[in-house]
Amino acid sequence: MTDLPTRRARRLAEVRRAAHPAQSGTRVMGILNVTPDSFSDGGLHLAVDAAVAHARDLVANGADLVDVGGESTRPGAERVPPTVEQERVLPVVRQLVSEGIAVSVDTMNASTAELSVAAGAVVVNDVSGGLADPDMVRVVRDTGTGFVVMHWRGHSDRMYRNAEYTHAVEEVRREVEFRVAELIVLGVREEQVVIDPGLGFAKRGAQNWEILAGYERFASIGLPVLVAASRKRFLDGVGSPAGAPPADRDLATAAISLLAAERGAWGVRVHDPAPTRAVLDVWDAWRAART
Repeated sequence: MTDLPTRRARRLAEVRRAAHPAQSGTRVMGILNVTPDSFSDGGLHLAVDAAVAHARDLVANGADLVDVGGESTRPGAERVPPTVEQERVLPVVRQLVSEGIAVSVDTMNASTAELSVAAGAVVVNDVSGGLADPDMVRVVRDTGTGFVVMHWRGHSDRMYRNAEYTHAVEEVRREVEFRVAELIVLGVREEQVVIDPGLGFAKRGAQNWEILAGYERFASIGLPVLVAASRKRFLDGVGSPAGAPPADRDLATAAISLLAAERGAWGVRVHDPAPTRAVLDVWDAWRAART
């Protein structure tokens, strides 16, 4: 009989491969906010036990990857010291990795990313694309981890001041492409990179729908794409009553997940994987019946 450490090592190798940008198929990235102030679930999973239990639920409900974040990026959020972020994130990352769960870390801080990857995280999801902390490039380059590069025009407390576009799709595409080119010059390998057009970040209502409708322009960059629409403000009143709690936007989120998967998205980032997994399973069955 194979011993537990060997089985665990094999499982970790499997989840690392599954999370790598080069792998095919749309991943469901479950959101785990270990913060007191995130817009949808702040404070619910701040304790380590609560966070780990929720992560297990995310996986049971269809998440392929759990994205652990210890600093809120909701509009208007203030920064927290990296040490505080690490106190929130690292115990959770270690426990999830020990259970064979694929983990990404949602951070703008290079020190948090480095410690999380050392603990077994397989993806760094940086909403600033490495711009908030110049040392992030070194961490990603030297560890070889997957790197989600989001379109970014400034921190959450001031990002809406920068939500001015003549043609949102083309301007965001150009800025993402330029940032990726900078990263490659600095030594990050192209196969490490996933791009994220940054729905809700320095983008107002209709601009987010323009970005989604222009998905193919981002795909044409030639890199995997993450779509992160879950429960965001621009979904208010779409498929649910205006002013309803953010959790009521999960069906609209699932619909976007399906449309993104149809277009070949690398991944979708969601608070509740169950509706998204259900629609993706239906789509898989439909496609299988046509072959």
